[in-house]
Amino acid sequence: MKLKDKVAVVTGGARGIGRAIVERYVAEGAIVAIADVLTADAEALAAMLGDRAFAVHLDVTSTASIEAMVAAVTDRAGGIDILVNNAAIFDMGPLLDVTEKSWDSQFAVNTKGLFFTLQAVARQMVAQGRGGKIVNFASQAGRRGEALVAVYCASKAAVISITQSAGLALIQHGINVNGIAPGVVDTPMWDHVDSLFARYENRPLGEKKRLVGEAVPFGRMGLPEDHAGAAVFLASSDADYVVAQTLNVDGGNWMS
Repeated sequence: MKLKDKVAVVTGGARGIGRAIVERYVAEGAIVAIADVLTADAEALAAMLGDRAFAVHLDVTSTASIEAMVAAVTDRAGGIDILVNNAAIFDMGPLLDVTEKSWDSQFAVNTKGLFFTLQAVARQMVAQGRGGKIVNFASQAGRRGEALVAVYCASKAAVISITQSAGLALIQHGINVNGIAPGVVDTPMWDHVDSLFARYENRPLGEKKRLVGEAVPFGRMGLPEDHAGAAVFLASSDADYVVAQTLNVDGGNWMS
């Protein structure tokens, strides 16, 4: 029960890695707000988990929606102790074909949305005066460039940088900001990624996913549940002296 009675917000919490973290946080004793644009999915998950989880609508591309989420969680649960900034989208394509729409949509969710969610929750944490923990989800794509994934890589590199800056800025308030960089993770999002690689690399569906899984030193793609332990650690008192770090949880793909 490392998170007993802590109030946590998990963005993009209805599916994938976010869902795995929601389930683990509830098991660790937290009260969890499942903050997602997929309201019906969030409500279904909350109903399954019982009275220690509840759904709240969140569109991270809207600062009004972010502010409304913070107010709703605070009104219902009495404050916010933990934020997991997990909501993200993916697109890819040849660099010469990247559109302004693709750039804007990825940065709107992955970077701008993450930053302003962090800011709004941090303001609430400062006002509460009891510190807090913020966990930003980056990616191994933020550690390096990839020919077909320039915009996504850039958006996730920015998350690592934001984590460093916010970590230094907020630790004076007792707020630890750290990050997690997953590698390749077997979620519905990666099925979408695989379909894009099939288009741009002229591969059969499923081949890219199989190849990247085989290339992981651990021997397989990650699962959403593989990231829950790190998310618990960074949200718990065990990580009180961990500041502005991004932890690779990728089966050995990247060492830094």
